[in-house]
Amino acid sequence: MPTTEKTTISPDTLALFDEYVIPNYGRFPVALVRGEGSRVWDDQGNVYLDFFPGWGCNLLGHCPEPVVEAVQDQVAKLIHAPNTWFMEAQGQWAKLLSERSFGGQAFFCNSGAEANEAAIKLARLHTPAGRYKIITFEGGFHGRTFAAVTATAQPKYHEDIGPMLPGFVYAPFGDLEAVQEKIDDETAAILVEPIQGEGGIRLPPTGFLQGLRQLADEHGLLLIFDEVQAGCGRTGKWFAHQHFGVEPDIMTLAKSLCGGVAGGAMLARKEIASSLRPGMHAATFGGNPLAARAGIATIEMIEQNNLLERAEVLAEAFRAQLEPLVEELPFVRELRICGLMIGLELSVDATSLVQTCLDQGLLINCTQGNVLRLLPALTLSDEELEEGCNILTNAIREFPEGLGTGG
Repeated sequence: MPTTEKTTISPDTLALFDEYVIPNYGRFPVALVRGEGSRVWDDQGNVYLDFFPGWGCNLLGHCPEPVVEAVQDQVAKLIHAPNTWFMEAQGQWAKLLSERSFGGQAFFCNSGAEANEAAIKLARLHTPAGRYKIITFEGGFHGRTFAAVTATAQPKYHEDIGPMLPGFVYAPFGDLEAVQEKIDDETAAILVEPIQGEGGIRLPPTGFLQGLRQLADEHGLLLIFDEVQAGCGRTGKWFAHQHFGVEPDIMTLAKSLCGGVAGGAMLARKEIASSLRPGMHAATFGGNPLAARAGIATIEMIEQNNLLERAEVLAEAFRAQLEPLVEELPFVRELRICGLMIGLELSVDATSLVQTCLDQGLLINCTQGNVLRLLPALTLSDEELEEGCNILTNAIREFPEGLGTGG
């Protein structure tokens, strides 16, 4: 596979962005132009192996054929229609999601933040007047809109945009006693990621989700699972909470929901969903024909190709490749894996490793400053896995000498 020692970008592209695009993203000097499976190409002809495709949205790899064909077929028939009309594909999509989860009803939107906004609004609408507080967890991430970012219990996301919205109470992730102490007569719901993604691929302690379910039931609260990153098959089950034998009252989805096409959803138990009355919430593009067809094709491709089982096989292969680093290198603290949610925590700042891997033709992510995060596609081949892990492990082994950290 060709690699690049120095990333490059067209001066014309760079000039366009400098002049016309708000610089609110930290961008690498690479302009991607094409993707296929777990490979992407830039405008200079360099090819990269992608272990973080689409920020986790491309669960099936880049341009999966069934999704491409479904969207191509639909775009020639009907691109968009408002939700004042019925669309058969949207109903079919909702049915497929309901049957694979807890039997709820779906509200469709465009992103994880929108899905969480809908869940927050539904929780307040459904619970008695005066109950409006929602307990969320340190290290969690729920989106960038104001309610979602307030629900995100990470101070760095609140800097310079306060005051934040009232009604959100934060507890340490995994601490049931702290949750119990924060419940009062104004509490409406508990919102939690079953597996924290942006927080560093943090898995819940044994009994934690079950304990939240018990607390919610005892106090008449709604339990909301944010599965924006963990859902839709990434962990080897349709939804991450299914690993723990706990069902939510409300669940939010996005990212890989439509195989790379923008789409989001909130699912709620039918008796709760009815509280989202006509006129109380909407999303202009939510559940549009293109997203619905892509969402259906995504589910069908996962099942027809046994990709849930494939996720488990790939997870064990990643574990075999990466686990030895924990014993071998003192600055590699812990490997955390659930399906194809993979976090490798270091005791030192790991952000420079993203560039090191990029220079060798591998795309990865670093979150929380010291956790290397991989969200590879379910369609990753054995050969691609080995190739990428070789690049990654070599970069990590050379890391302390190159930076003089020594671990």
